[in-house]
Amino acid sequence: MTDDELLFFDSMPQMLPIYEAFCQGLADRGLAFTAKVSRTQISLRNRYVFAAVSLPWRKVKSWPEEYLLVSLGLSYHKESPRVAVATEPYPNRWTHHILLTTPKEVDAELLDWTEEAYQYALIK
Repeated sequence: MTDDELLFFDSMPQMLPIYEAFCQGLADRGLAFTAKVSRTQISLRNRYVFAAVSLPWRKVKSWPEEYLLVSLGLSYHKESPRVAVATEPYPNRWTHHILLTTPKEVDAELLDWTEEAYQYALIK
């Protein structure tokens, strides 16, 4: 974990363990990636961005006050109650946003989806 990644969580340090669990889960699957930290998100990249994590920047009525938002790019619309929002910014390019509030939510299902996004990014 870089200093920039740690600094990203200064405003909400309780979300850092979720991010650590997410990155560790990806590493445990043998996925090679780099993290690029910007002001509003951390982009996880192989050749291209396959996932991004961000902290709440505005209140959304039905969402919790504290969460880590994981955004994944897939070639299709994933139907799941875990997906808070899905949009199709380009044809056959769906962005899915998943809210995480505890490290336990970094489970096999989420890691499967992220691995799928990882593979999809490689063929873009």
